Amino acid sequence: MTEISILDLVRIREGSDARHALDHARDLARHAEGWGYRRFWMAEHHNMSGIASAATSVAISHVAAGTTSIRVGAGGIMLPNHSPLVIAEQFGTLEALFPGRIDLGLGRAPGTDQPTLRALRRAPSSADSFPQDVLELQMYLGPVMEGQRIRAVPGANSRVPLWILGSSTFGAALAAELGLPYAFASHFAPDALDLALQIYRARFKPSEQLGTSYATVGVNIIAAETDDEARRLATTQQMSVADIFRGARGLSHPPVDNIDDYWTPMEKAQASRMLACSIVGSPDTVRKGMEQLQQRTGADEFIIVSDVFDHAKRLHSYELIAEIARG
Repeated sequence: MTEISILDLVRIREGSDARHALDHARDLARHAEGWGYRRFWMAEHHNMSGIASAATSVAISHVAAGTTSIRVGAGGIMLPNHSPLVIAEQFGTLEALFPGRIDLGLGRAPGTDQPTLRALRRAPSSADSFPQDVLELQMYLGPVMEGQRIRAVPGANSRVPLWILGSSTFGAALAAELGLPYAFASHFAPDALDLALQIYRARFKPSEQLGTSYATVGVNIIAAETDDEARRLATTQQMSVADIFRGARGLSHPPVDNIDDYWTPMEKAQASRMLACSIVGSPDTVRKGMEQLQQRTGADEFIIVSDVFDHAKRLHSYELIAEIARG
């Protein structure tokens, strides 16, 4: 089966705090390393009380320091929020500390709402220069050119591998043009998955970093001993998505016996569309779902979100998934 990796949202649970969320991320990565996961990514989100990875490069350092071989990185950094030079310095520093283990995934969305974007001192139009910013960042991470006056220190000549992230065909076309690996965010925005992969593969141009296309597909997978138990664990994520539509993004909720007591029919329909790329169930159910998704997408890699409230049960979910992937 395809390679497997983890996207951890570093969720803060009810009754807990950010320190516990970050330590749980580190503990999960340590276990994942032993289970054969290829990489462990965290994402940049701002002004969200239930997510602890806003300072993404700092969170990456915390996780990388607790592991020895798994790749650790950003899935992703929202580049319109930042100067390319600053990101080159941050990830150049991470590469100096943890050589050969750092990934830098780049997104075009702000990862937050408009008031928070203003607080970040970034204009909404900054996303328009995303392709140029990616090239500038790539330049800072590459070899120093003759006469180059602005350098990333650390960062220059580190060649931290870049990824393009996306939930539309824009990112697919850009990744193909630049010859970069592509990760599609089908775990929360699945509508354009098939078309985006088709465009990426059809238009891919080899580059110094990557000779052939490499596509990663985001997928929600929750595994437990039985289908019923997995469906119950999945209500935590379903409630979080319902909260998004209510404009009430908060802490992660413990699972409930009947999700229909929590959300309205409209919220159920919205959440079901957003979470359409999900596999929930026993090992047999998850195996079949992963095989079907692989056959549909031809993904080189799955990056998996297993949004389970209880840390021990989340570990067990990822362990079961790894056993399935090993066949």
